Amino acid sequence: MRRKLPSFVLVVLVALATAGVAAAANGGFTPVQPQSPNAGRTQDAYYLILGFTSAIFVLVEGLLVVFVWKYRSRGRARAVEGAQVHGHTRLELIWTATPIVILAVITAFVFYKLPGIDSAPAATDPVHVTIEGHQYYWQFDYPNGARSIGTLHVPVGAVVDLRVVSPDVIHSWWIPALGGKIQAIPGRNNHFWFRADAPGSYEGQCAELCGVFHASMRATVVAGPQQQYRHYISTVARETIGKQEWNGVCATCHGNLGQGGYGPAISTSPLLTQPSGLIGILRNGFDTPARPGAMPPVGDTWTNEQISAIVAYVKKHIYKAAPTGATSGG
Repeated sequence: MRRKLPSFVLVVLVALATAGVAAAANGGFTPVQPQSPNAGRTQDAYYLILGFTSAIFVLVEGLLVVFVWKYRSRGRARAVEGAQVHGHTRLELIWTATPIVILAVITAFVFYKLPGIDSAPAATDPVHVTIEGHQYYWQFDYPNGARSIGTLHVPVGAVVDLRVVSPDVIHSWWIPALGGKIQAIPGRNNHFWFRADAPGSYEGQCAELCGVFHASMRATVVAGPQQQYRHYISTVARETIGKQEWNGVCATCHGNLGQGGYGPAISTSPLLTQPSGLIGILRNGFDTPARPGAMPPVGDTWTNEQISAIVAYVKKHIYKAAPTGATSGG
């Protein structure tokens, strides 16, 4: 029993280490289920390449095992050479030509799929959205002027045309179920598209290392009925923008209640009740000698309406006046 225990512990540790991968799509070996035509075509190319590489892996590893067994020493002295194998012209031509054919097939298939990945299908009324990547959040500008933070709302079945930009550093927009990655580069407009074919919430992540809180730069796309989308951009987005800014921007560093995290605790800071000082930090950021760039200018592209919303929200929901003193009982 004691001899079997280390083996059992090893098996358990391996199972725990691979549990996260196993829980992913198809055991973690393939991308998530595509929900947009461009994502589906990308997955088609992935499966073709996976098929070729898997076959090559099995062939090479199988031949390796066969050759190790066939040409083992069989008691031969270490100083004695085994049987010598000479060249085989036909075999050499085959293993030279086969990779060329495989690469040609992959190239032809990818170029066949590429137009459907790169170009959006014809649509009479596409939804145009501008995505701004900031340290460390995503901002979405809708056709009617509404904005949201962290979560993009779109109608199901509509072609969504994205203009992807950044005012600070390079980011990368990526919602795996809705297509590939597209970079947000300062001073450049990049374009991307998707069409959510089923209602639901689709999670994503900034795919370009953009600073200390890169891992927290997540994004969600919510696809719903046309009526729900119109209600959101006409009413909900404007009514909740202050809360969105706090939860999607400020709380990332300062904690959900302003209790502190990577950034300092600010729930009792009088600055939250001083609009001019708060606006200055949001617009210009904050540096210290010990931590240059400690707070990026997260609100440098915010509208006055957005600034007013966050000022009102933190004053009402986050600020807690510091106690002026404490009494003790005898």
